[in-house]
Amino acid sequence: MGSIIIVVATDAPLLPHQVQRLARRATMGLARTGSTSGNGSGDIFIAFSTANPNAAAAGVTANVAMLPNESLNPVFEASVPATEEVIVNAMVGAETMSGAHGSTVTALPHDRLRDVLKKYNRLAP
Repeated sequence: MGSIIIVVATDAPLLPHQVQRLARRATMGLARTGSTSGNGSGDIFIAFSTANPNAAAAGVTANVAMLPNESLNPVFEASVPATEEVIVNAMVGAETMSGAHGSTVTALPHDRLRDVLKKYNRLAP
């Protein structure tokens, strides 16, 4: 229950419509963690490319590089496990927090998590 903001950054030369398509792929990484994005969820997915740094320069015509649409699959495919990995890392690295009105969110217990991962052969040797 809650919301998530996912930012996907790449150095692949993408045009704005391609970056929008890349941002939508982050939903698949989120889904791989078990999330279904509920009714009250305010999920935000954004993406940007660091390629073409002078594309928005004022007063000049810009030449930009771009990947053809037919070459985007590897970029899309990389964004899914990367998104999943960063969500898992954030969950494991989170600390217990107290908030408004006395609410508390407890961090994952690492010892119990390791036991479960071991049980299902998901812990790297």
